[in-house]
Amino acid sequence: MSSLISVERRGRSAIVTIDNPPLNVMSASVLNGLVEAYKELENDQDISTVILTGAGERAFMAGADIKEFPTLLGGEGLKEVFLESHRKLSYLERYSKPTIAVLNGLTLGGGCELALTADMRVSEEHSKIGLPEIKLGIFPGGGGTQRLPRLIGAPKAKALMFSGEPIDANRALEIGLVDYVAPTGEGVEFALQIAEKFNQQSLVALGLIKKAVNEGSEGTLEEGLELEAQFFEEVFQAADSKEGVQAFLEKRAPAFTHR
Repeated sequence: MSSLISVERRGRSAIVTIDNPPLNVMSASVLNGLVEAYKELENDQDISTVILTGAGERAFMAGADIKEFPTLLGGEGLKEVFLESHRKLSYLERYSKPTIAVLNGLTLGGGCELALTADMRVSEEHSKIGLPEIKLGIFPGGGGTQRLPRLIGAPKAKALMFSGEPIDANRALEIGLVDYVAPTGEGVEFALQIAEKFNQQSLVALGLIKKAVNEGSEGTLEEGLELEAQFFEEVFQAADSKEGVQAFLEKRAPAFTHR
C-alpha cells in the first residue's frame, strides 16, 4: 500500500487516512493508494464501514498537486488521462460498503471532489470547502461539475464553481454539501458513532441499498423501481435475511454473518 495512505481498524470500521504533508494534496500516488486500500477493505468481511479523512487538522485535501499542472498545459490526449482518474473516483463512489468522509480542514478542488464520492460527509467546524479552479483559468476536472449539481442542485453548484470562493462548514451544511458538522478534532469520533449504527446491519443488505440508490438515480423512476425489485429478490436469497426475520419473530437481536 502507498506510504501516503494508512488504514486503522476500529471494530467493524476502517479509518483510511491521507497523509501527504503539508496539505494532503491529491496526486496519482494518493489516488492509486486510496483505490488499493479500498480494494483490500472490500474483501475484509470484518469491515462494514470505511471512514476517509486527512492527517492533521489543516486539511482533508487542499486540492490537486498544482506542480503537476505545467506538464498538462497545451498537451493533447489529456481526455484519456482524466477518464482514467474518473474511473478510479467512480470506483470509490460505487464502493460496495458505506463510506463517510471526514473533512478536517481545507477541502478544496480535488479534495472536495474526492469528498463527493463518499456516501455522506462530516465536516469539522473549522473546515473550508470549495472548488477554486476558476481562479487558475480552468474548472473542476475530478467529477465536480457532475457530482456537485446532483447533490446540491445546479444553481448552488454553479455559484460555487463560478466564484471559486470556499464556504464554511455551517454554510455547507445549510446547502446540503455536508451532512453533519462536528467540533474541530472530533470528526472521526463523530463518524465512528454514525458508522456503529451501520455496522450492526447485514453487509449484504447495506451493499444492495447502496447499489439500488446509486444505480437507480442514474435512470428513470421506472428503471430504478425495476432495479429495486431485482435487488429485493437478491436480498431474500441471502442467509442474513433469514436470520433477520427469524430473530424478529423470536424477539432477539440478529446475528448476521454477512452472507
